[in-house]
This record gives sequence, C-alpha cells and structure tokens, in this order.
Amino acid sequence: MRGLRPGKMVQKFRRISLDKRFFSYIIPSNDGNTRWDKTMATPLEKARKDPNSMKARILKVARRMYGEYGYHGTTTRMIAQEVGIDISTLYYHWGEKTDLYESVILDINNDLRNKLVEVEKVIHGRPLASRLGIAIDMVTEYLFECPEISNLVLFQYFGKTRKESNLDFHVPDFISDIARSMDLCKTKESVPTSASMRVLAMMNSIHNFISGENFFREMLKLRREEYIDHVKETLEFILIPAFNGGSHGQTDINQTDIRR
Repeated sequence: MRGLRPGKMVQKFRRISLDKRFFSYIIPSNDGNTRWDKTMATPLEKARKDPNSMKARILKVARRMYGEYGYHGTTTRMIAQEVGIDISTLYYHWGEKTDLYESVILDINNDLRNKLVEVEKVIHGRPLASRLGIAIDMVTEYLFECPEISNLVLFQYFGKTRKESNLDFHVPDFISDIARSMDLCKTKESVPTSASMRVLAMMNSIHNFISGENFFREMLKLRREEYIDHVKETLEFILIPAFNGGSHGQTDINQTDIRR
C-alpha cells in the first residue's frame, strides 16, 4: 500500500463499506502488505443491546423528537439538550444528523416488524373476524404507546429530506405479511394490487388516528382512555365487515371475545 513503510504500525484505518448492519474496515498490518477485514457492530446494534447506554438514551429521545417535529424540524442540538449532554457527545455516539435519523428509521422498522410477528403468533388459526379484532386491538394499543412510529410513517409518506436516504419503512414487506395473514393472498410473494390497497387503507386509518390524537381528542372532548377505546371500536366497526364479506363473522363475536 502506497505510503506505508515496513516495520511501522499503521494506526489509522479506512472504511470501505457500510450497510444497515455492520461497518466493514480494511486495516493494514505493520508490514504494509497484509490486510484483513474487521467487522464492527453499528451504533444501533450497540444501543439495542444495552438499553441503559448513552447511545440508547440518545436514540430514545431522537425517536420521540423526530416523531414530533420531523427531520427538518429537529436539530441535533435539540436532541442533545433534551438528553442533557453536550452536542459533541451526540456526534461521538451517532455521527451526523442523517446518521442518527436513519438509525431511528431502522429501529422503528425493526420494532414494528417484531410486533407484527407477535400479533401473527396470537391470531394464527383463528376465524378471520377474530383475527382482525385481535390484530386491531394489539397493533392500535402498541402504536398508542409508541406514537412516533405512526408519525414517522406519515412523515415518510408526505415529507421529503433534502439529503437522499437509502432507507425506508419497507412498507411493501409489511403489506405482504399483513395480506397473507388476512387471507388476502396465498403467499407473500404474490400479493394482488387490490389486496395491497386494502392493507394500506387499514394501516393508514390506524396511523391517522394515532397521529391525529391531540386534534381529534380536542374536537371530540374525550379523555385519552376514552379516545383509544373509541378508535378501536371504530376501526373494528369499519374494517371487520370490510375484510370479512360484510359481516362480523359466521359466529356472533362481541368486543370481549375479540380482545380476549
């Protein structure tokens, strides 16, 4: 390698590739000729592994603030101030603003996918109307606990970042998983457009109720618990007949049975 002298240990290393999971480096050896690859965990992996770490604390605040104000409405200085650290500490742990934002997107993506897997395990093998009721209840409850997910999904739909990102919410993957679970297609590899549109209508109706909570609650004069109950009831009223051929199922399913 040019510029390297035998017998001198090279302390600097050069990044050669970056994907969603690992940093890969080539590090020169002390003879200047032999090189080897070293793979390091990303900051996101480290944060998820240790929820009490500084990386995890910054990530948690960044999720909330990006969810409230969007990419352009949030600054790294705002995040650092909320965490109670110097901005240089934030840069040390997460790099530039876009790096942190993309990690937030990936983190939310992972959490949402894990939740859908959990829901699928609970509803598998049940009648369609029961599957829908349970899924609506579980997903809605989860998103009310993590409203930044719905907010950021909608920001991704309707907003733009001036710097292009290679990351998104992998919405097509989620669509195919949900469509298969709802018996709208045989396999997740062959989802008709009509099925995708129905899933989008269902998910967007949930996200809008979550993101619009403050506006709708003020308009309807409801406490939060009342609002959440009404959202679930409304979604079930609309979506179960729509997906189940106009009825709530061949058996009489009440709200208690659906949410059991």
